[in-house]
Amino acid sequence: MSFELKWLVYTILMTSMLWVPYVLNRIKVQGLIPAMGYATTSGPPHSPWAERAMKAHANAVENLVLFAPLVLVIHILGVSTGATRTAVVVYFVMRVLHYFTYMFAIPIARTLVFAVSWMVLLVLAFSPLGVSA
Repeated sequence: MSFELKWLVYTILMTSMLWVPYVLNRIKVQGLIPAMGYATTSGPPHSPWAERAMKAHANAVENLVLFAPLVLVIHILGVSTGATRTAVVVYFVMRVLHYFTYMFAIPIARTLVFAVSWMVLLVLAFSPLGVSA
């Protein structure tokens, strides 16, 4: 498995776990049985941090749709470089930081880490095209 694919798997695993904190909050606020049903707007609201965690999770999923195909293209074409290897690690770290800065309402930091993760996506996108970072 290539280095980039390994970090794609790490990113997928991390993204797949981001629902846990806000579901635990849902159980705490609504109780176990209601929380196991469909989420509705008629029940008690989540805590504000849990609402932000839900949005951060959705954002992570939305960005995974960009990250995963880029990593797959790099792997299939065999264009792994130092820049692509660094980029996948930086992307992972930025997505973790984005989640926590969003959940804890640190807007300037959240925007900065989002911007860095977006720039990393550009590095990954331009690498198969032969454009170096």
